[in-house]
Amino acid sequence: MLKSNKIIVIGGGYAGLRTIEYLAKNRQNQITLFDKNSYHYMQTEVYDLIANEEDFAQVTQDLFTFCLGFDGNVVFCKQEVMNIDFDNKKVITDIQRYNYDYLVIAVGARTKFLSSIKGLKEYAHGIKSLHHAMYFKQKFEMSLFNKVREGGAQAKPLNIIVAGAGLSGVEISAQMASYSREFYDRNNFICRGLNIVLINSAKNILPGMDEKLVQKSKKRLNKLGVKVKNEKKVVELDGVNVSLSNGEVLPMDFMIFAGGIQPSPLVYKLDLEKNSYGYIETNEFLQVKKYEEVFAIGDCTTIYNDGKTLAPTADVAEQMAEYCAKNIENLILDKELQAYKIASRGMLIALGRNYASSKVLGLYFNGYIAYTVKKLIERLYALRLSRVAKKGCKKIFEC
Repeated sequence: MLKSNKIIVIGGGYAGLRTIEYLAKNRQNQITLFDKNSYHYMQTEVYDLIANEEDFAQVTQDLFTFCLGFDGNVVFCKQEVMNIDFDNKKVITDIQRYNYDYLVIAVGARTKFLSSIKGLKEYAHGIKSLHHAMYFKQKFEMSLFNKVREGGAQAKPLNIIVAGAGLSGVEISAQMASYSREFYDRNNFICRGLNIVLINSAKNILPGMDEKLVQKSKKRLNKLGVKVKNEKKVVELDGVNVSLSNGEVLPMDFMIFAGGIQPSPLVYKLDLEKNSYGYIETNEFLQVKKYEEVFAIGDCTTIYNDGKTLAPTADVAEQMAEYCAKNIENLILDKELQAYKIASRGMLIALGRNYASSKVLGLYFNGYIAYTVKKLIERLYALRLSRVAKKGCKKIFEC
């Protein structure tokens, strides 16, 4: 009888699920997925969630049914991992300890609420987690409703501050501006005051991205009425106003903070080598230092292409997962490991309802065509997970 391989995957994000899809093909692999949440959150679609294009059911996938949809060799445990004993190969959760032969750490990252910014934690919202995104969505809708209820052209404008002009900040700013404008136009409301201000600490939005995409995004934001303030930083919030580094004070109804990410809390506890930003260090095979049976992938680690840091996108996370799964199989079979070669396969930026800007395989698309391509990629991803989960549901109903 062949020996089974006990594999634990920590984190049900893009990287974790893709790793499971590959490793589950080998029936000798007995895989356990740990996550404190019972769902996978498709964060790339948060802009549509906020603008009511999709509900929370469309941007999540149940992890119980997903894991049950494989051939009996994948199990999901809704438990929070508290620490890892690497020397004894044990994962320690809030309930018990679990042995592993191979371990994949894919715990992602969270919004970095800087302690140096007074009032940030108290008055700003992040969108890295589903419950924060849902809370913001509800608050945004209530703010629009209250504005309509006030009525009349004299109603005070709604002031939204978005701090951070990376991909998330730009997409959310554009989507809110586009949605609210359509909302007022469709219903012929007289109250149309909406101020969306995008605060950017860099010289330009979308730092490090393709220049053509940056310029197209700037034009689109300007057309939607989003005010961009470059080379400015948020220094203080008091619930009513936002103070900037140049002394400017902006009125605020609510604020989204997309100014950066940091490793998940578990990463700080782990006795592993980390870089200066606190992310797990890995080698060219995505193994952590000192433990060849342990891999770190996704947003909890940092990888490079030609010496440049790769942006933590879903595309990059899935590519890392594929290399990780191959190298675990290579370890099992005592084969040579494969060094990763990862590069972005494209960039698609949602810039309001039915509009996007993209570069895919070296080709540029803008407008509705780019938006359609983006939605197609997202739908195919969701369909892939759903097919597995439906098998899991069928097993439950057959019992």
